[in-house]
Amino acid sequence: MALRSGTPPRVVSLVPSLTEAVAVTVPGALVGATDWCSHPADLDVTRVGGTKNPDVPRILALAPDLVIANEEENRAPDLAALRAAGLQVLVTEVRDLDQAFRELARILAACGADRPRWLEEAEAAWWEPPPHLKGAGGPPRPDIRLRAAIPIWRRPWMVLGRDTFAGDLLARMGVDNAYAGHAERYPRIPLEELRAADLDLVVLPDEPYRFTRDDGPEAFSARTPVALVSGRHLTWYGPSLAEAPAVLGAALRAAYPPVL
Repeated sequence: MALRSGTPPRVVSLVPSLTEAVAVTVPGALVGATDWCSHPADLDVTRVGGTKNPDVPRILALAPDLVIANEEENRAPDLAALRAAGLQVLVTEVRDLDQAFRELARILAACGADRPRWLEEAEAAWWEPPPHLKGAGGPPRPDIRLRAAIPIWRRPWMVLGRDTFAGDLLARMGVDNAYAGHAERYPRIPLEELRAADLDLVVLPDEPYRFTRDDGPEAFSARTPVALVSGRHLTWYGPSLAEAPAVLGAALRAAYPPVL
């Protein structure tokens, strides 16, 4: 990836999806990332704690030119401490796919990079799926709408509510969040209410809670289809967006064949 200047800035990322975006676009720029930054798999940088509890002194010791964060994933007091120490902190806000694309372009530009090819491919995958994905692995037909709950945690049960990136992705694929009108973005919903919600589908991602075939589906009626989906493809805004329509579409079709 060509840079507008010869030397990339020193960057610390506090957001896993942004870590991946910067790592694959601006090699050598990242000097620090959180313990939860799992992609790329061979990422070799200093770890600076979690997204909710970053090690501020360790970050300062790395002397970054830029810290990238997110208003939801990171805590305001931590970001304020970094700014008070003189660091430049760029905070993203991502509530839907359009905003994700804009914020990714802004982050990568701040890192000195030209617009990467993977970002173009990701936009094309969502706006104009190529013929080999249509009906084979991409989004379900737009004339089919499914009413779904999307739990993200259990003990207690929590679901996607209003104004979420993941909810917007699913809506674009024909899956309407039953709790999109809730006052909270991640409300706690009693399991009894979820069971009685007249759902076409339950969508269970493998993060932040790791739902599996043996942990999650058994809580719902056998009459309600359950789609086990990749949390990275549902909730991350980065290079994974290019393959997300195919990956998520396949998981939805496996759970609810009528979308074929």
